[in-house]
Amino acid sequence: MTLRLYNTLTSQKETFEPADPDLARIYYCGPTVYDYAHLGHARSAIVYDILVRHLRANGTKVLFVRNVTDIDDKIIKRSVENGEEPAELAKRFEAAYQEDMRAVGNIDPDIEPRVSEHLTDIHKLIQRLIDNGSAYEAGGDVYFRVKSFKDYGKLSHRKMEDHQSGASGRTADTEQAKKESPEDFALWKGNAGDGPSWSSPWGEGRPGWHIECSAMSMAHLGDSFDLHGGGLDLVFPHHENEIAQSEAATGKPMAKYWMHNGFIEVNKEKMSKSLGNFFTARELYKRVEPEAVRWFNLTCHYRAPLNLDWTVDEEGNITGFPQFEEAERRVEYLYNAKKRLADIPAKRIVPRDDALPEELGEFPAKLAAALDEDLSFPAALAEASAFLKAVNDLTEKAKGKKGKAPLSWVEAANLGFERLDAELGLGTKDADAVLLGIRDRRAAAKGIEAATVEAKIAERAQARADKDFERADAVRGELTAMGVELLDSPEGTVWTVS
Repeated sequence: MTLRLYNTLTSQKETFEPADPDLARIYYCGPTVYDYAHLGHARSAIVYDILVRHLRANGTKVLFVRNVTDIDDKIIKRSVENGEEPAELAKRFEAAYQEDMRAVGNIDPDIEPRVSEHLTDIHKLIQRLIDNGSAYEAGGDVYFRVKSFKDYGKLSHRKMEDHQSGASGRTADTEQAKKESPEDFALWKGNAGDGPSWSSPWGEGRPGWHIECSAMSMAHLGDSFDLHGGGLDLVFPHHENEIAQSEAATGKPMAKYWMHNGFIEVNKEKMSKSLGNFFTARELYKRVEPEAVRWFNLTCHYRAPLNLDWTVDEEGNITGFPQFEEAERRVEYLYNAKKRLADIPAKRIVPRDDALPEELGEFPAKLAAALDEDLSFPAALAEASAFLKAVNDLTEKAKGKKGKAPLSWVEAANLGFERLDAELGLGTKDADAVLLGIRDRRAAAKGIEAATVEAKIAERAQARADKDFERADAVRGELTAMGVELLDSPEGTVWTVS
């Protein structure tokens, strides 16, 4: 395995070589838990989930840390709006985030530290920066002295004069007067009477946004680790500031590789609440199988913007998401292939030496090779699609009275599904449950009653038993007009919705 990743720090693709060949240490900036996760959060988490999966599937152990920011001005603001305690609000939305990420197929991180559990680590790190002259106290606040760090800007590739104070949107105007220089940023914010506070050597207050991740990454991964990831919007100021304060404290590189995923766009505009094009992950899960959201996110390279289109009616109400609907059809195809493979009768599987199709035999290696090239999701999906077609061809060979399935083909197909799960997090669920969920969701959207369909299927079965084939065909035509497709097999008739 030779994984190459684009390193934001060096602006080029590099071979990923962990400092410890036996263990890759990865830190990912997780959620600020003041609201439900949106599609952009899901995209970012999927990217790093697949990175971790790919490394593990190919023999590299990974220590994966994904933090939770549960102390933040946004949390305090939302808690006031809701009339809810900040800690309870954060706990509620943290649980919702975890639930939503699992639903889309992401594995849990090895460690999920919270800011509230690392205040002592934060205090110690701030004091180190004060002691070596990289930070200073000012009116109950503590600020990082940006000009003291000569490499500031090396991640975002900005010059010092290009930096704008308050670029994060988290800097109040009242802070500016306290600073030695406008670009300095807060490590500790003194209590201004605008929410909960915590004790510190500098008085009551709460930590700044950037220092939190530095302290948590050091606590769990050490002064230096292999890879730091997050969304493209975090390059500046968040990750730039993390580098400055961490490296000023330790004198060591914070991380060797810096990886960033692109934005979600809606109808060619960046997803945002202000534009009214904001969707939570759980809202989308109600419309489509969650695994379709994962598939959709793999249709574009992780560093590129991913555009989402929708359709509307005459009144402007959203009526559908064509890309999610297509992704769901692909997921449905996947699970149908998986189910048909599992349903091949044992007596039809024969130990003969038919030449193994390349799409089956070489799929694991081709999938790994696609991901090795800077996690090329589109190339990986192309290999997956070719594999699924080969599986369907295999199941066709097993049909009929004389149908046979070569054992080596079946074994290769089963291994392929294992790799789809291990590498991409696809095909991980029970096929019957997924297919039934997709069918029922579509039926509900079209106003199709399951009882009505089942009654017509029974009527058709009786007509066939009576050899009234004209009536049987007529019933089938009625169901087709409703958008219902019938699939006959020796075990009976099942139905789906187109």
